[in-house]
Amino acid sequence: MTAHEIDYVIYGEEMQYVEIELDPQEAVVAEAGNFMMMEDGIKMETIFGDGSKKDSSLMGKLLGAGKRILTGESLFMTAFYNVLSGKRKVSFAAPYPGKIIPIDLRAFNGKFICQKDAFLCAAKGVSIGIEFSRKLGRGLFGGEGFIMQKLEGDGLAFVHAGGTMNSKELKAGESLKVDTGCLVGFTQTINYDVEFVGGIKNTIFGGEGLFFAKLTGPGTVFVQSLPFSRLAGRVYAAAPQTKGKRKGEGSILGGLGDLLDGDNRY
Repeated sequence: MTAHEIDYVIYGEEMQYVEIELDPQEAVVAEAGNFMMMEDGIKMETIFGDGSKKDSSLMGKLLGAGKRILTGESLFMTAFYNVLSGKRKVSFAAPYPGKIIPIDLRAFNGKFICQKDAFLCAAKGVSIGIEFSRKLGRGLFGGEGFIMQKLEGDGLAFVHAGGTMNSKELKAGESLKVDTGCLVGFTQTINYDVEFVGGIKNTIFGGEGLFFAKLTGPGTVFVQSLPFSRLAGRVYAAAPQTKGKRKGEGSILGGLGDLLDGDNRY
């Protein structure tokens, strides 16, 4: 194996975190902001790129950096090394309610494609790159633009799905239509395209968006019930819309109560 062999345990139900056990000199890489805790003996180092052999040359690092700039990601990732002689542990937390999915890249012929924000962490040696769509329809209407993330190698990687996660095994020629935000990832054998919902009433009054992601087998598709964009939209809709004001949720008077309490300066 080119990637480090790591052991792990996933804790929790709704708000999960993954605890990774590192042997001496083993390491795991993660995007900034996913770290939760670590034991003594773990050394944290900011690295340029993902630290994989695929990214080891200067040109490879520069190309990888350019792609990450295009997607709004940082040029750097964080590596966590075990520098002691015994086993040590480091943990990474899910960013919002959902499930952490372990992806053994050996089981998927060395490549897995996922939503750009789904990646949590991976064994050092796994290549974390960008998958550019060659189809215009996917790029304009696929929800993630022309860009998705690809995980390549022979090690373990971890991705996060919002809400409840499910995987679907598609046979050759079998198709599945998914809301573009509910798609977590899929194996490289899946053919991914975007399909117009169709129908005037569906388009104007359906409230489900104008496009589906159409995935055709053979392969495995991972879906989520609560994409972050949907969660953020509900939070924003429930938040006060005027600075310094509250909605008075649960109050019979509601907005009228805000006027009566004299706090109408805004």
